[in-house]
Amino acid sequence: MTSWFRQFCIHVSDIDATIAFYETLGLECTSRTKITDEIDEAVLENPERGGWIQLAQNTTIPTPIDMGTAMWKLYVYTDDCQGVYDRAMAAGYRSVTPPSTSDRWPVTLAFIEDPDGYQVELVQRDEVPADRNAGGTPRDQSIGG
Repeated sequence: MTSWFRQFCIHVSDIDATIAFYETLGLECTSRTKITDEIDEAVLENPERGGWIQLAQNTTIPTPIDMGTAMWKLYVYTDDCQGVYDRAMAAGYRSVTPPSTSDRWPVTLAFIEDPDGYQVELVQRDEVPADRNAGGTPRDQSIGG
């Protein structure tokens, strides 16, 4: 038996605003589905690599979304952390931390928030990672592989 993570679904208060946010980061909305009269879903991804995020807007759930303590952050890998960060800032999204290099790992990182306050970590690999390291395999990384 083989198992793997491929997709995650998060609740959002405004699906169109959240689609626009992830498109600003360079992802593509590849699917929109009306599940019921109250629930709309959308899938955003890079069709060439990695997994995807599914957004669900349920109009019966009051907003703002209660983040609780279970969800910490989402990762978006890129080959241009500064460029993606700059596009997000120009579009009016909130910065948590501007791009910087990590002393611990060979990456450039930035943190921003989506329209509902989910923290998104932008990750640019500055070296080709070894197979099976934390963060996946080279096929899903932003450089090499």
